[in-house]
Amino acid sequence: MTTGAETVAEGAGGATGGRVLRAQDRPATRWKNGGGLTREVAADGSGAGLEDFVWRVSLADVARGGPFSSFAGVDRIITVVDGAGMELNVDGASHTIADAYEPFSFPGDAVTDCRLLSGPIVDLNVMTRRTCATAHVRMAREGFSVVPRTGVLVLVIALAGTVAVEESGVTLDRFDAVLFPDLDAGTLRVDGVAAVVTVTTTFGSPGT
Repeated sequence: MTTGAETVAEGAGGATGGRVLRAQDRPATRWKNGGGLTREVAADGSGAGLEDFVWRVSLADVARGGPFSSFAGVDRIITVVDGAGMELNVDGASHTIADAYEPFSFPGDAVTDCRLLSGPIVDLNVMTRRTCATAHVRMAREGFSVVPRTGVLVLVIALAGTVAVEESGVTLDRFDAVLFPDLDAGTLRVDGVAAVVTVTTTFGSPGT
């Protein structure tokens, strides 16, 4: 799903530089439980909704604490990218996420409640259907290359400072993203912080 995506020119060595997804093009939608708003960065391109997606990446503005929506059969990775952090209670166990850029994994079908530590936050949410895909999130603070691999896609989201796509010279503003589908490649220049989300499907090439 790449609504509003910019097409970038092919670079040297066949690297395309990915598909740029601008933050300004993302509509805000209500959470599944109606408790807040989220903006989808990218998802599998099958037209699936919140009940049957294979993978989904979004950014949420969280103004107050409360219960999380339940997603049966889904694994989640949440990362605070702005604000003072939060405390999550996951199936009765407390987890304090006070530092930005520290990914935290938990089952999407666990009973989960959030308490904000000191005011509103923005968080990055990565969700994968447990029987279909897995995800990994890391923070990049220096340049790196995306290597094409069958069944693996990479989504890079600019969080702070300057992030640019070398092949096209495109610069990502804050919360802009670039999507590299499987068998696509590119090189990123990072002078700040970027979230690198890697999604691997377990049944073949992922939808984009």
